[in-house]
Amino acid sequence: MIERIDTGQRMSKIVKHNGVAYLCGQVGDGATVAEQTRDCLGRVEALLEKAGSSPDRMLQAIIWLADMADFAEMNAVWDAWVPEGHAPARACGEAKLARPDLKVEIIVTAAC
Repeated sequence: MIERIDTGQRMSKIVKHNGVAYLCGQVGDGATVAEQTRDCLGRVEALLEKAGSSPDRMLQAIIWLADMADFAEMNAVWDAWVPEGHAPARACGEAKLARPDLKVEIIVTAAC
């Protein structure tokens, strides 16, 4: 069974299948990559809760940065947020994001 949560015409914010929650990409507000990352992770955490999951159940994270020069600043926020001993498989790369003001986007998959 596939469960879609907060579904619009273009996408669902959460899709659950076989005990796994797939979250849509999250971006955050703020002027710096650290501010955007903190806000983004708050949104991820809210979606995980809505899906019946939590950060310690993350399986994978894919992070897109508008500029890889922001890698260390983003990682400082990420490292403080990820529950110790529960780091997901992760990839991070540089990509042109949807709007010029966006600096980071995070996509998470988690067990429910």
